[in-house]
Amino acid sequence: MDHPGNLFVVAAPSGSGKSTLVNALLEVDAGVAPSISHTTRAPRGQEKDGREYFFISNEAFDVKIAAGDFLEWALVHGNRYGTSRQAIEARIAAGGDVVLEIDWQGALQIQKLFPDAILVFVLPPSWEELRSRLTRRGEDAPDVIELRLANAREELAQAQHFDFVIINEVFERALFDLKTIVHAQRLRYIAQKSARADTFQALGIA
Repeated sequence: MDHPGNLFVVAAPSGSGKSTLVNALLEVDAGVAPSISHTTRAPRGQEKDGREYFFISNEAFDVKIAAGDFLEWALVHGNRYGTSRQAIEARIAAGGDVVLEIDWQGALQIQKLFPDAILVFVLPPSWEELRSRLTRRGEDAPDVIELRLANAREELAQAQHFDFVIINEVFERALFDLKTIVHAQRLRYIAQKSARADTFQALGIA
């Protein structure tokens, strides 16, 4: 179904830099809003409820599933993550853009419900660099890092199902690539007709 707004879905293995890329995009592009997921995991580091995630109990998560509140949900590294249906649908229907940072399972679920969603996969430049990034951020014990690396092998195999792939080797270049993808989607006919309705009307374009 055509809609004036865009839904950008960004996925990547842990440590690939997707959160840093998405946050940088949000800082430079006021036209993109984040979709804040619900999760049953505990906050990490400086994370705050309602900013990075809505942190809820397993019981509360079950209630939301039963109520149909989630567009998608998935079990990732032993914790559940869910995406609010109402928030996304309302924004893109109004012509706004939404960026959703989730795992590959959720991304493919979103694609089935929103065929026009733009799926972006972020790759690390090498296995060595991925391990180094996971170690440097200092959030996980060695056994957890090994689990994330093991899961990454399955995750990387899913990149073939995505529309765009960004290799996050040089951050500035990767951010430029992400901004380019966003800008290109705003030049679609349906998006331009919504954003520049006066021009289309003046030119007599239906």
